[in-house]
Amino acid sequence: MVRLFSLLILGALTICAQTQNRTLHNGIVLPGAWPPGPAKLSAEPPPDPEYLRNPPAVIPIDTGRQLFIDHFLIDDTNLRRTFHAPEYYPRNPVLKAEKRWEFVENVGKAMVFSDGVFYDPQDNLFKIWYSGVDATLYATSHNGVDWEKPELDIVKGTNIVLPGKRDSSTVWLDLDETDASKRFKLLVARGHMKPMELHYSADGIHWGKPVGHSVPWSDRTTFYRDPFLGKWVMSLREHDGTMNDSQVAPGYLGRIRNFLAVDDLATGLSKWNESVPWVGADRLDGRRVDINARPQLYQLDAFPYESVMVGLFTIWQGQFVNREKPNQVSVGFTRDGFHWHRPWRGTFLGHNETPGAWNFANVQSAGGGCLVVGDRLYFYVSGREGDPNRRISGNTTTGLATLRRDGFASMDAAGFPGMLTTRPVKYSGKHLFVNVNSVAGELKVEILDEKGSPIPGFTKADAYPIRTDNTLQMVEWTSGSDISRLANRPIRFRFHLREGSLYSFWVSPDESGASHGYVAAGGPGFTGSTDTEGRKA
Repeated sequence: MVRLFSLLILGALTICAQTQNRTLHNGIVLPGAWPPGPAKLSAEPPPDPEYLRNPPAVIPIDTGRQLFIDHFLIDDTNLRRTFHAPEYYPRNPVLKAEKRWEFVENVGKAMVFSDGVFYDPQDNLFKIWYSGVDATLYATSHNGVDWEKPELDIVKGTNIVLPGKRDSSTVWLDLDETDASKRFKLLVARGHMKPMELHYSADGIHWGKPVGHSVPWSDRTTFYRDPFLGKWVMSLREHDGTMNDSQVAPGYLGRIRNFLAVDDLATGLSKWNESVPWVGADRLDGRRVDINARPQLYQLDAFPYESVMVGLFTIWQGQFVNREKPNQVSVGFTRDGFHWHRPWRGTFLGHNETPGAWNFANVQSAGGGCLVVGDRLYFYVSGREGDPNRRISGNTTTGLATLRRDGFASMDAAGFPGMLTTRPVKYSGKHLFVNVNSVAGELKVEILDEKGSPIPGFTKADAYPIRTDNTLQMVEWTSGSDISRLANRPIRFRFHLREGSLYSFWVSPDESGASHGYVAAGGPGFTGSTDTEGRKA
């Protein structure tokens, strides 16, 4: 079962994917061999990725909203970065067992594990796939809160779409797929160290027979699409030593993640032994004093959001003797598709220590990551009611948490005049937009040349003050909002903020504010995998 050392050797000899000095949308240049080989995992946090230590001289910003989750875009600032966690919906859980086939011995089963939650623009519906009693089930919603369980023809009269004993699975709605019969993709684990099954479907309901099987592998293995790399990425569960939940020995990492990027899911199933060690938990992941176990990386789901990949890291914090494990979710980001930056180790999606709470134990993320619903991001998670005196999951349900759009991190000014100057950037658009809350103060934006001198017509004195709380706000100067005459040349933006929070900025080709960045699992108003709609969504 233990494969780490052999994989280290294999990874050094095997190149999973080849590129020749490939430049990504953000100006980051990938090395010729990609991925760059096995990560050197340890209990010490890794150094900042190379793209943060040596960012591109000029950063293209045509793809997506530009987030302040790190210092990639920032040359100089006195603003203070704050990371934010989603807020749980007060009427959680939004999905729970109600039908007789969702119960076994009076215990309900209706949770995402990772499975998937997506918005399908073809049907204008939220769609969820979730784990029930030895089956994968399906439900739909018009608002993402109230769910309906249709009677289908797979197991007549039920909402079961894939019967059979299972562990975790992943569903992906691929809006860029040209073969309609493969529009939905599903990878399901039937158990630990068993081959995983790959299924395709045109409607997400009728999956048919597997189109392929992997080599035997650990359960809790999932996949996602990285559109910046143009690859399907396998997030493979692995261990760096003998599985032992009580291990606290120095150097022992326990559960980790292996990485494999493939062009095609079906052909990639045979390449899992070529995966390389990727990421694990480290000493900055919080250790519970009541268990005193070294944290481990239980699961990693990821998704494309605007201009970055966002990772949802399920952190295992140990195992109680007499109650379910208290897994929680933290967040991380990558701009090159491999190296994760995790500057904040706070709880992003947490459990509730109150006995009887829907999320008393073992909170884990959903496939697809999040949905963009107006000004909010919707995150769905599994919740286990557990039992404070027994090591069982008890009733399992699905909950909802929401976050301001782009709200992973903000750059804040409170009690002092704030300023943020970007590194040299370039764009091909026409209008500058910001996501800002400056109701109590104001924001002004000026444009500088590459060397930092204000450009006439776009100085601070020319800028109209912005006093609003808006996730899509156009920036204007006395000369207007059109900045296309500065396109395709290196410039800098300087944001002057008084009493407020700045979340993102971007340049759009039109007045709709469409960012042309990725919208994760979609949302109402979006017609594809990217934001081409702007205000219309």
